[in-house]
Amino acid sequence: MKRALTDLAVFGGPAAFLRPLLVGMPTVGDRARFLARLEWALDNEWLTNGGPLATELEGRIADITGVRYCVATCNATAALQLVLRASGVTGQVIMPSLTFAATPHSASWIGLEPVFCDVDPVTGCLDPARVAELITPATGAIVGVHLWGRAAPVTELEKLAAEHGVKLFFDAAHAFGCTSGDRPIGGFGNAEVFSFHATKTVMSFEGGAVTTDDGELAEQLVALRSFGIDRNKSVTAVGMNAKMSECSAAMGLTSLDAFGETRERNRENHALYRSELSGVPGIEVLPFDESERNNHQYVILLTDHAVTGLHRDRLQTLLQAEKVFPQLYFSPPCHLMPAYRTDPPLRLEHTERLSERVLALPTGPSVSFEDIRRVSSIIRLAAERGEQIDAMWAGAVPA
Repeated sequence: MKRALTDLAVFGGPAAFLRPLLVGMPTVGDRARFLARLEWALDNEWLTNGGPLATELEGRIADITGVRYCVATCNATAALQLVLRASGVTGQVIMPSLTFAATPHSASWIGLEPVFCDVDPVTGCLDPARVAELITPATGAIVGVHLWGRAAPVTELEKLAAEHGVKLFFDAAHAFGCTSGDRPIGGFGNAEVFSFHATKTVMSFEGGAVTTDDGELAEQLVALRSFGIDRNKSVTAVGMNAKMSECSAAMGLTSLDAFGETRERNRENHALYRSELSGVPGIEVLPFDESERNNHQYVILLTDHAVTGLHRDRLQTLLQAEKVFPQLYFSPPCHLMPAYRTDPPLRLEHTERLSERVLALPTGPSVSFEDIRRVSSIIRLAAERGEQIDAMWAGAVPA
């Protein structure tokens, strides 16, 4: 009888005593400050419907992103739905497939058709040349994604949208506190959408926001997130309930207070991963553009099966056996998910190639330098023994 690969002492013994390391550990900040804000909200007896804490958070986000308006929501999926609906988008929405399912879901859920586009093989962001090929009279909007904190090609996409008279939005769920050129992400296109989910650098348990310089759009969003009720208390449109509660805003403000420290720790963690894994054949930790500001939340490892002899999914399983839980960002890509897969399936060469190589590694203030050295040692050993591990996987090791 053959032993399971995860039973083998490949990495020096059992990992039962180790603390699990996950991608997206919550950044709480000063717990006492959060509780003080929450107590204040309870004493104030204004717990939702655009309360003072949510309004304060909107103001701070607008300042950081350099825009005139910010509209906070219960989550980023609702935020993207609202901005598409408020902008009157119809028909097709061009977007990358290398993104979280919420991006196409937001369009599909309100009756729009996602049109998946291939990406730049280096950045993983929308390829403007491929976008141009997909624009038709049915195109209502383009949604770019700032992937892993790296800005989409905003200038090229803005030019395309203007030439063809279509709306342009950005899914900035990965990119709070990042820049494109000398401008903060948040003010590009017609509007941008941020996520403050518990896994993000700034989190509000669940939460999102739309940032824009369009005052009319912002006013429509405020109404639509609250059942379509306008400033005169009239229901003038078919809206939804997408408001941010004061509890979430209290968490968001407290997490935002810690953002500078969190970003610096993420930067240090990323640099250590790069150093520890430098020169390992078939393994690369993606660098950041040093000329840009980044939140450094995403430590993206690219694997090359042809060099290591070890498939990315097997490396993931080995790490999980050692209580390290990386994420596949994003595999399968959206166009190959059952919800969107066509027959025959759409082929997006660069998207599919990247999606088979990416592992996002744990980082954040709760991940220690010792943790990173341990994770890196596992990856190094796995890369060095790729063919041996592949043979084990095939059941070639006798009991």
